[in-house]
Amino acid sequence: MTAAGPPVGVLALQGNVAEHLDALRACGADPRPIRRPAELEQVAGLVLPGGESTTLSKLLVAFDLLDPLRERLAAGLPAFGSCAGMILLAREAIDARPDQHQLGALDIVVRRNAFGRQVQSFETDLSVTGVGGGPVRAVFIRAPWVESVGRGVDVLARVPSSVGGAASGKIVAVRQGPVMATAFHPEQTGDARLHDLFLRRVREYAA
Repeated sequence: MTAAGPPVGVLALQGNVAEHLDALRACGADPRPIRRPAELEQVAGLVLPGGESTTLSKLLVAFDLLDPLRERLAAGLPAFGSCAGMILLAREAIDARPDQHQLGALDIVVRRNAFGRQVQSFETDLSVTGVGGGPVRAVFIRAPWVESVGRGVDVLARVPSSVGGAASGKIVAVRQGPVMATAFHPEQTGDARLHDLFLRRVREYAA
């Protein structure tokens, strides 16, 4: 019988929780929904799914997860945020509400809802550093983009010039140490390569 992979949580307060759990399972992880501080203590990595960043910020407080999550991230917990998850992990979010809490695990400045409203959602193919096997299909839904990055942040993907407009060339995937984030929703395409990239980081930091 194959040994279980590393226990990896998915913040289960809002968003595509089931899809992230399925993607992690397909990569060989032991995925677990996380709603309580005690559950957070048991995982070797955490996915923060999309949703609405202001609501997620409030739910982190309501479920007594904000401070424990900040502490674990500061101690080196590998994390992967998609869309709203990227916003929360950032040091600063432009156009966020003044009372929104930032986790500050990535030295980046993001612009909330940068690509526009729901009707302006779109898909495109991206080249992502560290992901082999061809382009990644990226689904953008009321997505942020990264305005600036600190010195320790690696840029993994940008919007291709073929998209045109203000979005062309904008940063949409980053990694800093054990933390990575995408402005798009990798869980929606059935392609688990980004989750696999994250799990490689989880295993490195657990070793």
